[in-house]
This record gives sequence, C-alpha cells and structure tokens, in this order.
Amino acid sequence: MAPQPTDQRRYRHQTENRLLVGVVVLLVVGGSSLIWIIFGKEAGLSSLLCLIPGAIVVVVLWLLLSGIERLTRS
Repeated sequence: MAPQPTDQRRYRHQTENRLLVGVVVLLVVGGSSLIWIIFGKEAGLSSLLCLIPGAIVVVVLWLLLSGIERLTRS
C-alpha cells in the first residue's frame, strides 16, 4: 500500500498556532513569574500591565500577517 499523502498546509497552520500560544504563555506567565521571584509580588503583578498588552500586540500582528497571507493566496 502506498503511504497516505500528508497535508502540509494543515500541519504548518497547527504548528503556527501552537507557536503563537507558546510565545504568549511564555511571555505573560514566564515573564511575570520571573519578575515575581526576583523583585517581589507587587512588581510581578504590575509587570502584567506591560506583558499582557505586549502579548496582545503579538497576537494582533499574527492576525494581520495571517490575513495578508490569506488575501494573497486567493
């Protein structure tokens, strides 16, 4: 039997989504946790005021680039 063809576009889409989630989680949870450990509770909580908007910027840029990719494909 011949091997079944793989869907490389679907695999790439899944990988990009997983990388996006990983970056956002690492940025927000990892960054604020390190700041919490090094500088204390108040600094850790206030770091979320900068890290969450930073994560939102990353997501918005990803959405923008994904939209441009879809427009150029069709």
